[in-house]
Amino acid sequence: MKPVQIPRRVDDPIHVLLWSLDEVAPIFIALFFGVLLGKAHYFIPIGLIAAQIYRRVREGNPDGFMYHAIYWVGLTPQLCRSFRNPYVRRYFP
Repeated sequence: MKPVQIPRRVDDPIHVLLWSLDEVAPIFIALFFGVLLGKAHYFIPIGLIAAQIYRRVREGNPDGFMYHAIYWVGLTPQLCRSFRNPYVRRYFP
């Protein structure tokens, strides 16, 4: 089992217990839909599997890969062609 990386700086991603927020999101989304449909016991394992697949995809690709994939599919929430890195605090001319 790999050791858990504990955030040490303010710029590190948000963590919920031992997982980063983006790893827990598929579980919560599946739980939400499971509660709405009254079948939470079916949707929680689906959320766990989706979180595991997301973790493997994220670890095997460079930073910003998911932003690029969302843009490529056409699901961007912004009308621009690029995304600003949220961890960059200052831009130089």
